[in-house]
Amino acid sequence: MNWLNGRFNQQNRVPTLLILSDILLINIAFILAYWVRYDLQLFRAVDPAFNVSYQVYLPFVALFTLLLILVYKQQGSYKQRRQLSWIDEFYAIVHGTATGIVITIVFIFLYRSGFYSRLIFVYAGIFSIVFLGISRMVKVATIKSMRRRGIGTKRVLIAGAGEIARTVMRVVVANPECGFNIIGFVDDNPDRGETDIGRFQALGKTSNLPDILATKKIDEVIITLPWQYHRKIIQIMAVCERMNVSTRIVPDMFQIRLSHMHVEEIAGVPMIGVKETGISGLNQLIKRTIDVAVSVLILVLLSPLAGLLALIIKLESPGPVLFMQKRVGKDGRLFTLYKFRSMVDGADTQKENLLNLNEADGPLFKIKDDPRMTRLGRLMRRLSIDELPQLYNVLAGDMSLVGPRPPIPSEVAQYQEWHKRRLEVAPGLTGLSQVSGRSELTFDETALLDIYYIENWSPSLDTKILLQTIPRVIFGSGAY
Repeated sequence: MNWLNGRFNQQNRVPTLLILSDILLINIAFILAYWVRYDLQLFRAVDPAFNVSYQVYLPFVALFTLLLILVYKQQGSYKQRRQLSWIDEFYAIVHGTATGIVITIVFIFLYRSGFYSRLIFVYAGIFSIVFLGISRMVKVATIKSMRRRGIGTKRVLIAGAGEIARTVMRVVVANPECGFNIIGFVDDNPDRGETDIGRFQALGKTSNLPDILATKKIDEVIITLPWQYHRKIIQIMAVCERMNVSTRIVPDMFQIRLSHMHVEEIAGVPMIGVKETGISGLNQLIKRTIDVAVSVLILVLLSPLAGLLALIIKLESPGPVLFMQKRVGKDGRLFTLYKFRSMVDGADTQKENLLNLNEADGPLFKIKDDPRMTRLGRLMRRLSIDELPQLYNVLAGDMSLVGPRPPIPSEVAQYQEWHKRRLEVAPGLTGLSQVSGRSELTFDETALLDIYYIENWSPSLDTKILLQTIPRVIFGSGAY
């Protein structure tokens, strides 16, 4: 019981500290807003007859603070998440603060007082967004750093030892900032449940679950069993519920396809439906409009850089400036992809001799220190600026700014059936897999992320991916 109480206190400590921090920062923002409005008097002077003391605003400061905290809480800003994203946190702060400002100003209008400046609440909102945005950035960086060092992690048990379980293990190892510490796994298959998988310990059968949960002090069980074992899944969830251990279920992605599912109830019977891809109809028109507008802007801004790169490429090594290659686009259609040439001329003819150096899995071919690369090419690859000519592919409609990376025909020939879902949309310059790990991901993990993107597309998701691409390009993280 002491262990459970300690775990409960630990889970509530961070949200409580965050709420207290937000209250303090919102009040500091309001003090600064008062100073800008009444002392600095930026943009608009204050009539001395309407110059009121800060104490008069205190009831509205309390209302404004309470309102923002409630809106943030309703948006889930104080929930502890395994997957941390500063952009998501900042978006919630901006949306919540804007909502709070509107409600407060409406309340003041209804209050019918001419002595209160509405502009001060706009200033307070802007300062709150800045202060709380910085606070969330520090929070995310701190929690990620602590989790990488094993502080504040969840002790996790995997139920199952099949391909889905192995995928979960790989993802957890690749993303230590998510804060999962896999203690081991259980499986009723004697061929799998009694043999360790790398550093992950085989702890026996699912019938041993109560003892394992107690002795190993498990916080969470991740169930990776196929759906035909639904009775076993229900039994495991019942055991976990009795022992106050949370559970997660990973769907059998390889058999039911990664799909965006929705649940509805008909006469008390829960039913799961599958939604169509989000990139269709009006959404497709919106995405295309954004692609064209942003591509034209980037081409105009970076045309001097493109000209300089073309000149250096021509001077550095013999051969064409552009590398052209057939790639597979939406619905399997072939198109010609353009890149700045980063390798020696005729690099494709040398590929057969380098197959034994391939560092990628599945149908991909990647070498970290590729001997065919030129000096400028290595720099362009690290910064991804060799991809600039693909903006022409975007304008031509063969590609999009965001989407799965376009494969070559020989890679598609090795696809499993579920991999082919990557071809349901136009390929992109960048994508969810590129901002989630780039070259460190296995091909299956890349495909899973691409399919998730297809099923969950929205303009905001594209915006997040583009914003996350910028620092990865600047620092060259994970690219080769």
